[in-house]
Amino acid sequence: MSACGPVLGLLLLLLCPAQVSGRRRPGQAVGDVVFSQSCVWYGECGIASGDKRYNCRYSGLPKPLPEDGYDLVLELCPAFFFGNVSLCCDVQQLRTLKDKLQLPLQFLSRCPSCFYNLVNLFCELTCSPRQSQFLNVTAMEDYVDPVTNQTKTNVKELQYYIGESFANAMYNACRDVEAPSSNEKALGLLCGKEAEACNATNWIEYMFNKNNGQAPFTITPIFSDLPAHEMEPMNNATKGCDESVDEVTGPCSCQDCSIVCGPKPQPPAPPVPWRILGLDAMYVIMWSTYMGFLLVFFGAFFAVWCYRKRYFVSEYTPIDGNIAFSVNASDKGGPSCCDSLGAAFEARLQRLFAQWGLFCVRHPGCIVFFSVAFITACSSGLVFVQVTTDPVDLWSAPGSQARREKEYFDTHFGPFFRTEQLIIQAPLTQPHMYHPYPSGAGVPFGPPLAIDILHQVLDLQTAIENITASYNNKTVTLQDICLAPLSPYNKNCTIMSVLNYFQNSHSVLDHKVGDDFYVYADYHTHFLYCVRAPASLNDTSLLHDPCLGTFGGPVFPWLVLGGYDDENYNNATALVITFPVNNYCNDTEKLQRAQAWEREFINFVKNYKNPNLTVSFKAERSIEDEVNRESQSDIFTVLISYGIMFLYISIALGHIKSCSRFLVDSKISLGIAGILIVLSSVACSLGIFSYIGIPFTLIVIEVIPFLVLAVGVDNIFILVQTYQRDERLQGETLDQQVGRVLGEVAPSIFLSSFSETVAFFLGGLSVMPAVHTFSLFAGLAVLIDFLLQITCFVSLFGLDIKRQEKNRLDVLCCVGGAADRAGIQASESCLFRFFRDAYAPLLLKDWMRPIVVAVFVGILSFSIAVLNKVEIGLDQSLSMPDDSYMTDYFQSLSRYLHAGPPVYFVVKGGHDYVSLKGQNMVCGGLGCNNDSLVQQIFTAAQLDNYTRIGFAPSSWIDDYFDWVKPQSSCCRLYNSTDWFCNASVVDPACVRCRPLTPEGKQRPQGADFMRFLPMFLSDNPNPKCGKGGHAAYSAAVNILGNGTGIGATYFMTYHTVLKTSADFIDAMEKARLIAGNITRTMGLEGSDRHVFPYSVFYVFYEQYLTMIHDTIFNLGVSLGAIFLVTVVLLGCELWSAVIMCITIAMILVNMFGVMWLWGISLNAVSLVNLVMSCGISVEFCSHITRAFTVSTKGSRMERAEEALSHMGSSVFSGITLTKFGGIMVLAFAKSQIFQIFYFRMYLAMVLLGATHGLIFLPVLLSYIGPSINKAKSLAAQERYRGTEREKLLNF
Repeated sequence: MSACGPVLGLLLLLLCPAQVSGRRRPGQAVGDVVFSQSCVWYGECGIASGDKRYNCRYSGLPKPLPEDGYDLVLELCPAFFFGNVSLCCDVQQLRTLKDKLQLPLQFLSRCPSCFYNLVNLFCELTCSPRQSQFLNVTAMEDYVDPVTNQTKTNVKELQYYIGESFANAMYNACRDVEAPSSNEKALGLLCGKEAEACNATNWIEYMFNKNNGQAPFTITPIFSDLPAHEMEPMNNATKGCDESVDEVTGPCSCQDCSIVCGPKPQPPAPPVPWRILGLDAMYVIMWSTYMGFLLVFFGAFFAVWCYRKRYFVSEYTPIDGNIAFSVNASDKGGPSCCDSLGAAFEARLQRLFAQWGLFCVRHPGCIVFFSVAFITACSSGLVFVQVTTDPVDLWSAPGSQARREKEYFDTHFGPFFRTEQLIIQAPLTQPHMYHPYPSGAGVPFGPPLAIDILHQVLDLQTAIENITASYNNKTVTLQDICLAPLSPYNKNCTIMSVLNYFQNSHSVLDHKVGDDFYVYADYHTHFLYCVRAPASLNDTSLLHDPCLGTFGGPVFPWLVLGGYDDENYNNATALVITFPVNNYCNDTEKLQRAQAWEREFINFVKNYKNPNLTVSFKAERSIEDEVNRESQSDIFTVLISYGIMFLYISIALGHIKSCSRFLVDSKISLGIAGILIVLSSVACSLGIFSYIGIPFTLIVIEVIPFLVLAVGVDNIFILVQTYQRDERLQGETLDQQVGRVLGEVAPSIFLSSFSETVAFFLGGLSVMPAVHTFSLFAGLAVLIDFLLQITCFVSLFGLDIKRQEKNRLDVLCCVGGAADRAGIQASESCLFRFFRDAYAPLLLKDWMRPIVVAVFVGILSFSIAVLNKVEIGLDQSLSMPDDSYMTDYFQSLSRYLHAGPPVYFVVKGGHDYVSLKGQNMVCGGLGCNNDSLVQQIFTAAQLDNYTRIGFAPSSWIDDYFDWVKPQSSCCRLYNSTDWFCNASVVDPACVRCRPLTPEGKQRPQGADFMRFLPMFLSDNPNPKCGKGGHAAYSAAVNILGNGTGIGATYFMTYHTVLKTSADFIDAMEKARLIAGNITRTMGLEGSDRHVFPYSVFYVFYEQYLTMIHDTIFNLGVSLGAIFLVTVVLLGCELWSAVIMCITIAMILVNMFGVMWLWGISLNAVSLVNLVMSCGISVEFCSHITRAFTVSTKGSRMERAEEALSHMGSSVFSGITLTKFGGIMVLAFAKSQIFQIFYFRMYLAMVLLGATHGLIFLPVLLSYIGPSINKAKSLAAQERYRGTEREKLLNF
């Protein structure tokens, strides 16, 4: 960043001393009467202060200028170069004038007409041959020249009559000029106050005020267009910023002259909310649709009721689809081709699984051995486990646009620095009032800007600088890892702190100028100046202290102060201190050194105690550390959750007939075995992918056990409870019975498991890393769980039945228990009897079913209405534990932050910067295109509320053009070696880089451009040249190795304050929109050399740009997979698959309704849960659906009742009750992310799955379920002919 430097006061050409003689006025004590064509001064006299001199009084005619001053006159005041060049100044005064115009030249010459008017003001003051017309000397003193011993007269005070029209025109030409390196208006650096508060009169008054530290004596400007007090105001012709100064230069650029731009651009109107009758359109549409549905549905219901009453004997005949739609009219025919195919496939599956069950029960040792061997082999892969904790890898796909752009930026400019930050408040300190000397309104200062607080904060800052850490037995200090932009010339660390205005020094902070009665200037004065000119090397007050940070760059007030209103920085209620630290993405050793120092930094600030200060803080590693700590802190809660589920499973599997047989009839050991199988399947999945080298994330560990437990436990309950209700047939052995039971239930288990497996594996197509990883691991875990359940668990189940039949105790299987005289008989649990005798008949009553449909369709309508209102994003604070120090930091950040993150507009390598055309495409100054890169970003900054671009960009190419101008003293060479000569070097051998000719004043092109650019990028700012680009731009430009061209470059600015996820997402979208437009206007569309924006947060928030698409894709793929698998495994039962998928889709839509009601945003974590809920919904729906399709009852309602009776209790006990207890424990987790995304979403998915699967689906099947498969019905009658079941089937 460049130094603004001694600012315009320097202009004060006062810097160009000169003495004055004035007209005598009535009562005037000194001065001679002068004539209109005479001077008031000539030459320099005594020393005013420092290196500043008074001018010598002279009241004669102008004197011819010596020839050695002709070049200076032509350069500075060409209008005076006529005749014998008689002026009221000598060569030394011209040299002083040139010297003092250097900084204004660097900041204002980018708009030639502005600088022309300013030079005109000072040329007339310094050298005009008609000075006496508008200059009036009001105070003088005698001076003895020590060389000649002559007595001369110093001009001490002067009145300068300036035309009001001239002053206003000069201000209007300069007010829009930008200072590219500091994102400020140039007048903000040269006016002594904010650019918005600057006007023509206070600007000129500030430049001529002796108190600005630059003027050698006081000049009082008097503004008038009319003659006054016998004086004729200086009212020369001016140039507007839209006018050319000469034939060579053109008007100022749009960026520096709003007149050239035309009207200020207006943002597009915000989208009009979609409303109907003043209400939200979605609400109105869904309410109307719901009312229409109710009208049609109940109309049809009553029509069928009337039809039944008229044509059927009993009005209580069940209303189902068979009657309503006369489906049974076709029952007289034979089975269709699909019916036969489905029945054959079903029979084949049953025989296959029955034979397999028979084998497993007969050879349990072999099966268990190979199962354990398989588990051991797969789980051994965990020794190669890799856990992804890097947030970039967690949330950003390797091939995503943001990831590619980050890698490009890191490669060409280095990775974005790590940040350690403090936000400090002074809660016990009251605001105070500062009263400037000698007069003026009081200025309020916020609590943290009290002098004692600043000293305490400086002590804290210094202590942090002195923190040492140890890594590999080596000491690591901040100096070793910090960002030092001017290194090796200046090794001071970059510290963005208000205390850098005071050079991080207690003595500078205490510096004051005053006497026994008044304080003329102190830290208040310096602060007020520095927040206006942060890059100044001299505050122009009586203190003359620099504002530029010790690291060589400016400290912008919006980065180091917080809690102020508008731009009243003095009202700040918080201080922000930032320590940028070098990042080392590809150097693990250096990265770990930085992390070691950060660890000590965190420990130090955690233990820091000061009753006067409240400190919120964070280090770069803080989020990752706290996420890991959060996971560990909730391990106990999660273990309790799983413990409750395990205990319930172990107890609920058994069917206890009496207290004496509790340990005989219980299934504790079998339940534990089932749980171990579930956990083993998770371990196998992790191990197999670890073998392959695919890392897993914490989400996998937190979510997959819950998912697989739901799937696995449900299957266990179905198998065990079906066996418990089964009666062993006459002559049937145990292994045959278990095989037959497995044949009945395994197709249903296979249907659900395979549907979920395929759905999850297809979910692996997602580009979102979290969803992709979860889907792969979950799909394999569910598949392995199914395989282990139909092998290992079936064998263990057979062994457990044998134990029970031998009346041996559970767990202690060698110990005998009480005998059961009745032997092992089929039994029905209380829950099964409740479902069969009470719940199913009640649910399927004629009056209940319409109510169920109406309620569930109403809930669905509401969920659809709020579907588009679910917020997208993830608040970072939610990922922190409740007791995390980061929670305070996030709150302080939201409350006090006044600047958004930096954003870099990167131009990829290959652009032609050395040609005039290529330069005009990117630059923002004189002659540049009105749609150039810099100009478009500048225009976007004017619409900050829309574009979220907060400031004009820092433009290296514009500052380079200002730096290399021959009028400037910045670019100089040693005439003997052609080596660069810094502006601070005083050496006659140093000559300007380019000649002061019309051609030399043009922008450098070709070889000249490349010759001087490295000098600019290595030049440090100094009082004589504030445009040196080392600190600001050394990393912004890639010069190709041979020095013949330029590679990638960037132009930096800042986003506006971004607080919510929606803000961050919108900022990234708008930045990409701007970059895309720049690419098009530069003609780079479709090429690799395009422009893109980069900010450190883009890789984390890019996922939200496609979140809706990704959600639809993942859930759509899952539903599609479930549909296809269901169609196949149900034997071409197309309509059954449709009904089941409709129910699952309703569950998913209702999940969104719950998310909106409960404040759960849509992000990668919630999307993983939605994909998981799709899988769990299969468990709730597939078993009921399949039981309905295989039922051979006569009507749909009878089949629905049978399906609900037989499968409902197992589903309810296997999933709902198992999960409910475990989920409730998660409500007590410390982590907010557990409370919101796991407790709330898990509870919602279980409750919605249970209600839809056990309430809505049976009712829907009773209305529109598929008709009976005749082939299956005939096969069942044939299979059970002559048995007790034949009576049940015909009942």
